[in-house]
Amino acid sequence: MLWRHSRKHGVQVALVHRPRYDDWSLPKGKALPHETAPVTAAREVWEETGFTAALGRSLTSVSYSVSHRAKTVHYFSARAVDGSFEPNREVDGLEWFTMGAARKRMTYDFDRAVLDTFAIHPADAATLVLVRHARAGVRESWEGSDAERPLDAKGLRQAEALVPLLAAFGPRSVHSASVERCRGTLLPLADSLDLEIVDEPALTEDAYRHDPAAARKRIVALADRERPVAVCSQGGVIPGVVKSLAGRADLKIAKAGTPKAAFWLLSFDGDQLIQADPYPAPEV
Repeated sequence: MLWRHSRKHGVQVALVHRPRYDDWSLPKGKALPHETAPVTAAREVWEETGFTAALGRSLTSVSYSVSHRAKTVHYFSARAVDGSFEPNREVDGLEWFTMGAARKRMTYDFDRAVLDTFAIHPADAATLVLVRHARAGVRESWEGSDAERPLDAKGLRQAEALVPLLAAFGPRSVHSASVERCRGTLLPLADSLDLEIVDEPALTEDAYRHDPAAARKRIVALADRERPVAVCSQGGVIPGVVKSLAGRADLKIAKAGTPKAAFWLLSFDGDQLIQADPYPAPEV
């Protein structure tokens, strides 16, 4: 669901015209081998529309049959960041519509269902990617300070594999609990975006044990409508923070356990959590 703000029309969504089917629909496409859904979504939006997009909350999945083949499409909110449309092999037209006008122009009822899901929450919900650090070996085998324990070989591969996944959500700042394995997890992302990593002392396990409310408040404070954020913390922090935020919003979530290198996409309306989408660790 590619969208943008218009001073005159408010939120507008993009529909594309595909000459092969002579339809007006939402951008979508096939995943490449080993490609994850967020990466596919960001790539296909760019290929079909010419716009780079910052993904937001997951919307819904739609299954249907084409020429006796079953297809399942996973949809995301996707804020247009920059770009411009040029006709291409698959799409010969793109138009921006208000949501009411888009509903009338859409060819398919399942696209209208996606639009209805998109409309449940504000389009410009603040988003924050909360990542658990990648693998860092065994604590007992590390002789130095635990805060300085680095990623192991698999953890380094996980950190690299996270770059395209996290980049699909358009982070514009990178923050990390003040431990080396958290900083190391987001270092490849920060380097790819030419950003400095901001230390977050309140998001370490030690700090969380003494003041869990401070960690929760810091996560809420970091969520920004204009600047999506990537944050890395630890396994003793993330489940408690996510459960606390969800409980305060009376929001049902999946199990809050977060394996190493897995992450959550947290969406906020003001200081209230409105959706929490879990994502598994990348395969390496």
